Amino acid sequence: VQLQASGGGLVQPGGSLRLSCAASGFRLDNYPIAWFRQAPGKGREGVSCHYDSDGSTWTADSVKGRFTISRDNAKNTVYLQMTNLTPEDTAVYYCATHSRFAYGCFAEISDFNYWGQGTQVTVSS
Repeated sequence: VQLQASGGGLVQPGGSLRLSCAASGFRLDNYPIAWFRQAPGKGREGVSCHYDSDGSTWTADSVKGRFTISRDNAKNTVYLQMTNLTPEDTAVYYCATHSRFAYGCFAEISDFNYWGQGTQVTVSS
């Protein structure tokens, strides 16, 4: 099981980015997939999650209305579309999944046992 996150970069406030999380070794559509982020000096924060099998999903209040999680099952890839970015969105973004299927997107962060390597998003003028 491998996850590869990409798409980060430097963007001005108000700008947009789309992050990708490509899976190999398993079918993403069978697993809950979440995006987390970690800003310098802060703990890891959940951003958004989606699970096709039970329809569970959540999005953090801090990004609701600006960030959208989506899937392309044919490409075995999950995306995080980020719009209206602010400097507070600066962080390393990670995609992650787990196999405790009964918990879906409502698993604890400690249950997410497969992580991508992270992609840096910097929002600055």
